Amino acid sequence: MNTSMYKNLQKKMIIITLIVSLAPFIILGSAIYYQFALMYKDKIEEQIKYRSGAHAKAVDLFLKKHAALLGAIANSHSYQDMINEKYLSQIFRVINASEGAFIDLGIISHTGVQNTYVGAFDLSGLIYSQQPWFGEVMTKGTHISDVFMGYRQLPHFIIAVRRHENGKNWILRATIDPGIFDGFVRSAQMGKTGDAYIVNMEGLFQTNPRFGGKILSNSNLDTTLFGGGTTIIEKKYDNGKKLLYAGSHLKSGKWLLVISQDVADEMISLFETRNLEIIIIIIGLMVIIFTTIFTTGLAINRLRANDLKMSELNAQLAQSDKLASLGKMATGLAHEINNPLAVVLQKTGWMEDLLLEEEFQESENFQEYKTSIYKIEEQVERARKVIHNMLGFARKMEPRADDVDINETLNQTIALMENYAKINNIEIRTALSPDLPIIASDRAQLQQVFLNLISNAIDAIEKDGLIQIESTPDDSLINVTITDNGHGMTESQQKKVFDPFFTTKETGKGTGLGLWICYDIIDKMGGSVSLSSEVKKGTTFTVSIPIVIPEKK
Repeated sequence: MNTSMYKNLQKKMIIITLIVSLAPFIILGSAIYYQFALMYKDKIEEQIKYRSGAHAKAVDLFLKKHAALLGAIANSHSYQDMINEKYLSQIFRVINASEGAFIDLGIISHTGVQNTYVGAFDLSGLIYSQQPWFGEVMTKGTHISDVFMGYRQLPHFIIAVRRHENGKNWILRATIDPGIFDGFVRSAQMGKTGDAYIVNMEGLFQTNPRFGGKILSNSNLDTTLFGGGTTIIEKKYDNGKKLLYAGSHLKSGKWLLVISQDVADEMISLFETRNLEIIIIIIGLMVIIFTTIFTTGLAINRLRANDLKMSELNAQLAQSDKLASLGKMATGLAHEINNPLAVVLQKTGWMEDLLLEEEFQESENFQEYKTSIYKIEEQVERARKVIHNMLGFARKMEPRADDVDINETLNQTIALMENYAKINNIEIRTALSPDLPIIASDRAQLQQVFLNLISNAIDAIEKDGLIQIESTPDDSLINVTITDNGHGMTESQQKKVFDPFFTTKETGKGTGLGLWICYDIIDKMGGSVSLSSEVKKGTTFTVSIPIVIPEKK
């Protein structure tokens, strides 16, 4: 899999995981908030509805109590007593001391003339027979008026009661203090944006609202929307503001107590809860996203590493197949190639014999003939060596047990390579431990290993260098180190150095089988081959050979 495929796979895994993880999280959070918002709104409506109904009863009780008080006064005093201004003033002081809600009292005759008046205005002698409330009182006995301007040209409302005495009717009329009544009504308002006021059936304010209007102005409320009992309506305005209105009828359905509330103001706590929920959800989302990306990255990296290992195993398997095929071919090819090589060597030997004759030695091309024969023999020997190595690998011969002196085997191998080293001005130094035991191993195969390693060291140095060979005992092992001061190897080369057919030499100068064969031989003996190398400083190969004591013969 290439990098783009890994990225696409990681992207798909992240998307799918996030969808599966976040969708329920968001849906659940939204559902909880939606249900909580509905419940919270219902609670607000229930609260404002209860407040409106309870306060309407209180206002109705206020009006009825004051009407009853006036009725009791009218029924307990005679007309002659009541038209006495001093007597009426005393009664006015008494009832105000207990209730404190009246601003004046007046006694009106059956003809509509106010005979006696106690209060702040000059209303004595005025005729009220043409006022709408006069006929209501005379007909029903008790009347609570709407707010009107009247003779005083100030908005007010009155409570009037009729008394029948000696065949004639007279009226006790009182004006309710607007400030006290407004304050009593406004006590029902809630919060910074709440309001409470009274309107009549035409929608005119009977008390001063807190916002947007004044007494006797139009409230723009459709009072027909408010049915019996307490009704809740919601209005949305052009500026986007939503108001809840709770209306309760009082004064026998002639007035409507309205409590209004800004929905947003009442739902501040809900919005704070919503914001907290959003913060928690965002933090949760960030944690989920980070965890998903992190775990997906780990999974993809693990998958990539496994795929890389699989690719390496496949490459090794292919290499093994190649080597298996090579092993099958090597046996047949060796015979077919060795025979022509033997003939070539035979003929070159015959040609060398011919060159010993005098007539050839006198030839101008004698040296050229001799050089060509040498090169032919050198290349034939190289070809035979390759075939030999291939056969050794193909046969996979198991090591045989000889009595082996490692130091002696090393000295013999060095003797074989000494001339080759001297030609290239390379010195071979040894530091062989005299305490090495005789072990049971395969002398020939060990010599092949040492020969390959020393030969490689010479090739790595090329010219003018030093090879250091040491042998030391180490518990159950004998360690042989071969160190050169050649050009060294990179890390990538070190990882592949024991692979078959891998070589750092120029094309045509190496088969890449030498170190692989060395590794295979020592591995079959139960030992190991390792290396350490640094570019431009040299390489050290360490051969660890198990100490196997020979059997007594």
